[in-house]
Amino acid sequence: MMHTTFKTVGIIGRLKDPSITTTLTTLCDFLKQRDYAVVIAKDNARYVDNLSVETCAISDIGKRCDLMIAVGGDGTFLSAARAIVDYNIPLIGINLGRLGFLVDISPNDLTEKLQAILNGHYTEEHRYLLRTKIIRDARVIHEETAVNEVVVHRWVTPSMIEITTKIDGVFLNSQRSDGLIVSTPTGSTAYSLSAGGPILYPSLNALVLVPLNPHTLSNRPIVVHDSAEIEISFCQTKQINAQVTCDHIEIPDVLISDKICIKKDPKPIRILHPEGHDFFQILRTKLNWSSGYHS
Repeated sequence: MMHTTFKTVGIIGRLKDPSITTTLTTLCDFLKQRDYAVVIAKDNARYVDNLSVETCAISDIGKRCDLMIAVGGDGTFLSAARAIVDYNIPLIGINLGRLGFLVDISPNDLTEKLQAILNGHYTEEHRYLLRTKIIRDARVIHEETAVNEVVVHRWVTPSMIEITTKIDGVFLNSQRSDGLIVSTPTGSTAYSLSAGGPILYPSLNALVLVPLNPHTLSNRPIVVHDSAEIEISFCQTKQINAQVTCDHIEIPDVLISDKICIKKDPKPIRILHPEGHDFFQILRTKLNWSSGYHS
């Protein structure tokens, strides 16, 4: 628990979803009644009823607030995290409907749990992002961040891709597959999990590399330290269609001569959870574990 005085609260909601109107309006009203300045993402402003709130582009919202609230699902949370990573601003997640791994406050408990957090009663957690650089002719041509994972995969082609992976400059392996996922502990419960990767506890200093449908069945996920720099290059001599995806951001038109360098971003995301936050409880609920067990 940390006692911090927040003054300006930024809000990002699930885009193009009118169902967030009630939750956004309740949230803005709650904050304004307690004399907090409120800045809401411009795309969400039309879903707030009867309240005059400041609006701001998502790309600029991190400059305007000292606390961020994401309203929606884990995808909305990822967008908010990427928007504030350079500003050292804590982030709170409010889910709409289903419990998320990252958005853990229900609209039904919104006012009670948010008031407790604003009073300094919370658990703070740090999650690290990945920074990806596409290098062509010894020059960085694109740079992107990811909270969950970076994926190198085949794109609009029936053929597998052939890639080589190095860890801190040391050869790991070559593989023919549909691609490779490089995931943070946060992302280990996302795409990585569906591809057969392990679940990593969020605070682990680790990354997991998970092959996508490898041609050789002995090619298995591997966990490495998160200080490692991962370099992925292509083995093909014939140009193929490949794509790099950082969370939901697509980087198309990757050439076989390109190198993809992935490294932990030095700036973490600060997540505020209500006191009593239980990662294992979320796992049990989301994955339907131990449904017949009663403690």
